Amino acid sequence: MNGILLALQFFTSIPVRKELPMERRHITAMYGALPFVGALVGLAMTASILLSEWLGFGSILASVLTLVVGIALTGGLHLDGVADTSDAYFSFRDQKRRHEILADPRIGAFGTLGLIVFILLKFALLQELIATGQASVYVLVAVPFLARGAMVLYFVSTKPAKTSGMAVFFLEKLNRKPLIVWTIVCISVGMIAMGKVLETAILPIVMAGLIGVSLLLYRSWTVRNFGGVTGDLSGAFIEGMEVVLWFAVLSSL
Repeated sequence: MNGILLALQFFTSIPVRKELPMERRHITAMYGALPFVGALVGLAMTASILLSEWLGFGSILASVLTLVVGIALTGGLHLDGVADTSDAYFSFRDQKRRHEILADPRIGAFGTLGLIVFILLKFALLQELIATGQASVYVLVAVPFLARGAMVLYFVSTKPAKTSGMAVFFLEKLNRKPLIVWTIVCISVGMIAMGKVLETAILPIVMAGLIGVSLLLYRSWTVRNFGGVTGDLSGAFIEGMEVVLWFAVLSSL
């Protein structure tokens, strides 16, 4: 239970006003619960679409409201990672300076552009899913669930970029092997369930391939350009993975 509460406390805007233990088993459980936090976000987005349909809204307004719900529930945490990562990478500075930019709470021109691009992409993809009738609860829950599961695998398999900070603290507290096994099982079961419900084997296979390739490429890119993983880079990965998986849904169904 503490793991779920920690996941809600650190990765959503849901108020959990309670001091929770943060020992090894609790932090491991927190990351184990993270995909299910994504599923919760997906359920809220589904509810937004159903409410919009009930109110008679078109696909554009429904997409805007659904996107706002998703951002509100995460507190914009992952989009903040997109902005900081964009500012740091496109500064074309050395790793030390990039780390300073990641830690800077201010947003620059490239961070603003990164935010605009990702928000427009997610809006357009949601609008297409709603307009074509592909925004089923199974898909809307599966994408944030799988994106966060993939992020957990990226996080635990990548060395920290810095010697201090929250990412370092969490990595030192994790039981990696059990968490990796648990996350792979969750992703696999989620894909199998989605394939059975939607009566397709193509989409789960495509998603599995995209997650594997994205994980390897992003891990290599972050190690090369930042020296490893940080919280901001992890947040950016979730946002990017969601966009990739939405594209997969539109292409496969």
